[in-house]
Amino acid sequence: MQTMAAGSSSEPSWMTDELRGFRRTVRALIETRFVPHVDRWRANKRPDRAAWAAAGQAGLLLASVPETFGGGGGTAAHDAVVIEELARAGIQFGVGPQNYVAWYILKYGSDEQKRRWLPRMARGELVGAIALTEPGAGSDVAAIQTTAQRHTHDYIVNGTKKLINNGALADLVCLLVKTAPDRPAAIGMSLLVAETHDLPGYCASQPFDKIGMHEQDTCELFFDEVRVPAANLLGTEGQGFTQIVEQLPYERLMIAVSAIATAERALALTTRHARERRAFGGPLMDLQHTRFTLADCATHARVGRVFLDDCVRRFLGGTLDGATAAMAKSWLTDCEWRVLDACLQLHGGLGYVLDSPIARMWVNARAPRIYGGANEVLKELIASSL
Repeated sequence: MQTMAAGSSSEPSWMTDELRGFRRTVRALIETRFVPHVDRWRANKRPDRAAWAAAGQAGLLLASVPETFGGGGGTAAHDAVVIEELARAGIQFGVGPQNYVAWYILKYGSDEQKRRWLPRMARGELVGAIALTEPGAGSDVAAIQTTAQRHTHDYIVNGTKKLINNGALADLVCLLVKTAPDRPAAIGMSLLVAETHDLPGYCASQPFDKIGMHEQDTCELFFDEVRVPAANLLGTEGQGFTQIVEQLPYERLMIAVSAIATAERALALTTRHARERRAFGGPLMDLQHTRFTLADCATHARVGRVFLDDCVRRFLGGTLDGATAAMAKSWLTDCEWRVLDACLQLHGGLGYVLDSPIARMWVNARAPRIYGGANEVLKELIASSL
């Protein structure tokens, strides 16, 4: 990514020498251990287990979790670097959900829970999935129907979670459940961590056939009288909805990071294509429409990068509010889509071939406008803050 190159005047204010070195490590791992296998992952609709172990060994997982609990001891800036490098390589890998689960455990879990789960997640031994969405509840989280009834030392969980990333390989599922169905969402929901290995009553579907994100396993999860130890409750019963709302800015910021990195990659690829492709006796870049289209894309990407970097800086300083995080996620994923669509058009028929990088980015870019809170819903959240 041109804007993120070491020594570039366009580097964000939060970039450091340590982060630059970390970026080189992440990039090398992705190029040597991920890229050669991604076609197989796409065919299987999931990455290999070995990829998770490799990611853990290289420090890609839980980079912002304290070393005390097995993490990298960094900050959200380290997570952003990992997300950017995956986007730069055009690879969908479930680092995001892994980190989201880890953040919930880190923020709300007991010391015993942190020591039991986080080191193994950091090593890639445990794959995490965050399970909010249901067949009848997506962005409207308060509408979930999955229940967890307390029975002495266990919760009995019943319900279905849908469109769950990392679902096929998930060892830990962080569940939003109704623990008091007759009470308002704000005090009637809780977060439970289900350990799925040999768990009676638990089942994950085969990964869905999706428009894009083919190497990311996205599944439906079924819970039929599943017993989850009460000791796996995160924080206080009845606080799940509040916990979700508190942590959504981090998730939305990471989605925004991926969006702008993808837009920058698309711009770089398309600029090179326009210089090399000949049409009507000269390079495609000689046509005014091409130059103006790329000028618009470059402007969107630059404005998006500046806004994103300010959001990252504010998050690191503890001042990023929910409305601004919603702005970043909604505006930058819309920006990503506009840039990708324009760039694909400039590739002509070649851009419509699914094996081309620009086509894969285009189909992948449709989902971020939906997950993490549909952009239309986020505009309501933003409006309510005015």
